[in-house]
Amino acid sequence: MKNAIHFLAGIFVLGVFASCGSNKDLQERAPAQFSEAYYVYTSNGIQLNIPVVAIQDERISLDSVYFHGMKSALEKNEEQPNIYVANFRMGMGDKVMHKDPKKEYGNTPPQMPEESPFEINKDEAVLVFTQNGKTKFYKLTGIVEKE
Repeated sequence: MKNAIHFLAGIFVLGVFASCGSNKDLQERAPAQFSEAYYVYTSNGIQLNIPVVAIQDERISLDSVYFHGMKSALEKNEEQPNIYVANFRMGMGDKVMHKDPKKEYGNTPPQMPEESPFEINKDEAVLVFTQNGKTKFYKLTGIVEKE
């Protein structure tokens, strides 16, 4: 009888610890009102633009985004404060190649891949945001390429 109680207690404790690790759930409700998100190819890589129609800045902070196998921080566009921008370095652009490594100092390496915690398609991104001090995730869909 005592062994059965210890066994059940052990299973309960394992269940509690296992449920703590799976706390990453996608939110069904958007943290803000978004217009159509789009991306463009630049000389350095990809620039993802997320237009925000309305957001409660005092409760919600848009932090970063997973897109095309990479993760990048989100920043407000200086000219258009209602657009959040994420830049992904693809190793494109001009590079200085020289036998003296000191001459190659200004070259920027491509961004390292970082797997999304959720499965996403080419036209989707996972938005990482903070709401009332808690990190949450929301999937953006229908992202289009613009020229």
